[in-house]
Amino acid sequence: MKTALLLFLFSPLLHAEKEAPRPNIVLIMSDDMGYSDPGCYGGEIETPTLDKLAANGLRYTRFYNTGRCCPTRASLLTGLYAHQAGIGRMTDDLGQPGYRGDLSRNAVTLAEALKPAGYRTYMSGKWHVTTQLKPDGDKANWPRQRGFDRFYGTIIGAGSFYDPWTLTRENDAITPENDPLYQPERYHYTEAISDNAVMFAKEHAEKHADEPFLMYVAYTAPHWPMHAFPEDIETYKGRYDAGYEAIRKARFDRMRKMGLIPEEWELSPPSQRWADVPEERRAWELRCMETYAAMVTAMDRGIGRLVAALEANGQLDNTLILYLHDNGGCAEQLGRKPLKRVPQGIVPMAKDELQTRMIPERSREGLPVLTGPEVMPGPSETYIAYGQGWANVSNTPFRLHKSRNHEGGIATPLIAHWPKGIAARGEFRHRPGHLIDIMPTVVELAGAAYPAGEILPMEGASLAASFTKDENPDRTLLWEHYDSRAILRGKWKLVGLPTKPWELYDIEADRSEMHDLSAKHPETAKELADLWEKEAHRTLIYPRPTGKK
Repeated sequence: MKTALLLFLFSPLLHAEKEAPRPNIVLIMSDDMGYSDPGCYGGEIETPTLDKLAANGLRYTRFYNTGRCCPTRASLLTGLYAHQAGIGRMTDDLGQPGYRGDLSRNAVTLAEALKPAGYRTYMSGKWHVTTQLKPDGDKANWPRQRGFDRFYGTIIGAGSFYDPWTLTRENDAITPENDPLYQPERYHYTEAISDNAVMFAKEHAEKHADEPFLMYVAYTAPHWPMHAFPEDIETYKGRYDAGYEAIRKARFDRMRKMGLIPEEWELSPPSQRWADVPEERRAWELRCMETYAAMVTAMDRGIGRLVAALEANGQLDNTLILYLHDNGGCAEQLGRKPLKRVPQGIVPMAKDELQTRMIPERSREGLPVLTGPEVMPGPSETYIAYGQGWANVSNTPFRLHKSRNHEGGIATPLIAHWPKGIAARGEFRHRPGHLIDIMPTVVELAGAAYPAGEILPMEGASLAASFTKDENPDRTLLWEHYDSRAILRGKWKLVGLPTKPWELYDIEADRSEMHDLSAKHPETAKELADLWEKEAHRTLIYPRPTGKK
């Protein structure tokens, strides 16, 4: 009798010993990168590491972000909609609960949720979820204070790749030249993010091998400015000479051939035509895309170093790697016109002199930082975005771009790789999903207890079941950013630009959003518009910072 009782009491423990241990979890996010940029999603950009992860794991075809950098990060970190996490727009405090610009204390981060479950937590890269940027100011919402054991990266969202603004190790402001732990021969922020992630993985294997870990690797590549090493840019010389439309069409054809998109979807019209680019400007436009592609490949190379380190440490088989983008390709025109005033002379920066500007006046070597088509992007003394035409290429086959809630702004790849936990190899998952699904996935796999009480409950649904088979759960997903708005329920998506009427699309038949069905199905459009209003109040889109409603 005693033996039977003991077996009954301890049977869960005996069963647990037979199961695979809880996985390490690595979240990798790129910045301002389009749906079709990676090779495994149809792009011509060389991404051998991502392609291999996809071939040995899963590719999700209907995953979504929030269309902009900081709200996406807030949603990813908390499992809430961005407004619920306090960052409905950017990192300015606009007074209303959904727009404070600082990560809410009514939310927990992934790191805060997993630490009580015995996970070590690491972050390398871009934070961008706080109003507080000064190294001697309030750090309550910095990574170390929001659950991460180690941090290397930037607190703000953008800056020079050769001299990042708000560069920080743990809680201390640093420069590329005075960092006590990392002194490469040539500094580039993408390389630094990768190398520090590798450093954390090796440190964990040496000091905490018996504990699982969470690692968040948040790249700023390929966000403007277009900064890359010359040899990486040279790799793409001539690759884009055919221009916008030809590259988009080639991507579209590859996406169809690989089964990523169905035959009935159309290629949306080009936002710019290569024939309209003046002959004297074409070499510069080509260099912009060549540099962009070089930035993506450098990021992929760094991810490869991290994967190799995990494998060398014996960690890779039981590590879930999730890769995704923070928004679609960026059509912003920053740096695409010459400066009105160019700083004179050469004024080098001192070793300990902090960079205090998103757009520096000078490089660390003291050279004036230049913009516009008279200077080729790539070096530290340039600051240029790749422009609307190439953003449209990045977002093939979809409409619009970063900051909008049409598919070009919010559609993201999601690659899931976990040898011990995902038996499928190279399969697609068409399950609709959103950043809010990452928290419940991580909590489930980690065996963590999500806190109750004043902490808002998770909004999403775990992806874990989809690792075994595709599924089509009944989802309602919501978006709003600077009055661009959308709601998705089943196959129907209602989407609107600021001050414009709602548009209705059948996303299963027409994900390129070419055929507005709002006039044909007015009852569906009204039902979804009413539901958006209801959910907007619940998720703190209302009250708006302008005072409306």
